[in-house]
Amino acid sequence: MIIDYKKELETAAKNMILVHDTELLVNMTVNMIVEKAKVEHASILAYRISEDNYVLNISRGSLSSRIPVGLASLDKENPLIIFFKQGHNERLFKRPAVVYEELKNSLKKNNLPKEIKSLLRHVIYQMETFYAKVCVPISFRDELLGILLLGEKSGARKINLSELEFFTALASYVSMAIKNAQLFKELEAEWEKKHQLFMRTTIALAAAIEAKDNYTHGHTTRVTTLSLLIAERLAERNKKEFNGKFLEDLQVASLLHDIGKIGIPEYILNKSGPLTEDERSMIKEHPLKGVAILKSIKELEISILGVKYHHERYDGLGYPEGLKGEEIPMIASIISVADSYDAMTTNRPYRNRLSRGDAIEEMRYLIGKQFHPRVTSALVELSQEEKI
Repeated sequence: MIIDYKKELETAAKNMILVHDTELLVNMTVNMIVEKAKVEHASILAYRISEDNYVLNISRGSLSSRIPVGLASLDKENPLIIFFKQGHNERLFKRPAVVYEELKNSLKKNNLPKEIKSLLRHVIYQMETFYAKVCVPISFRDELLGILLLGEKSGARKINLSELEFFTALASYVSMAIKNAQLFKELEAEWEKKHQLFMRTTIALAAAIEAKDNYTHGHTTRVTTLSLLIAERLAERNKKEFNGKFLEDLQVASLLHDIGKIGIPEYILNKSGPLTEDERSMIKEHPLKGVAILKSIKELEISILGVKYHHERYDGLGYPEGLKGEEIPMIASIISVADSYDAMTTNRPYRNRLSRGDAIEEMRYLIGKQFHPRVTSALVELSQEEKI
């Protein structure tokens, strides 16, 4: 049976963004690998913050009884950890995944320094200890969150290149999901302790979103700043509607308006050419993905409206629900205007930015079509006063 690895990746990604429990995440991943990729066993060494070490916290397959889950731990000076942290996998094999047989063959090379060969011998020993034929790092930026350990394929078949690419891509999704889950645990805890710390965690989560998209660095901060300026201008005329609570909800919604992009593959977010219809459809899923991620946090009920509806249009031609006019929550209408203005005035891979003047004229033209009239008028006033 031929496995559609692309489909399996998309399914895994959709499931992962909904899970905020790291133990459940790695459990799901290992079970899927054993079931779908038909490896005899799979395990994950996961970083444990409290002990500052890596612990084997999940093992599945025919050899799982031989590997002491919870008891097997490696400190940060372990050769296997050092090997991945120092990037020797990328330098030696030009890819994240490391194959046991390739490691052994590399020892035959005469041009490797003695200390590297010594490190490789220790890594080979560690892989043998865990019955691993393939190791894949689970990394977020320069942070090693864990290592995926894979045994032989059933029937003693070799793991091929497409499978290595699948495991590498899967590890990338797992790293983002684990980081996302860690940030959410912090976010939920800090809400109860102190509002200021909650906002810092929210900003960190927003930074994790932007880390996926090479073309929108700073976008979240700019949209948040502009959204608050617009709301403050509207509050001058209606303090009851645009009160302190509204501004607080708007700030959180602006910071997290693109959180659903955590569930969109990076190759789509960073694509320099035109998107296909399928890719465009996946991008359009990000508001609802954002809702799925945030809905368990009751305190974000109003902010979630901004996340969900910031791509609706005043004329009813937006998404995800095609809301029209005043049906669109005000919090979403404000983010929509700020988001679109920033997009217009920022260089993107598919077009050059507009000048501020041209962008304002475009926004004026779209009043009552794409944008809420009151909100857009507030933006125009801020521009005329050179406050943006």
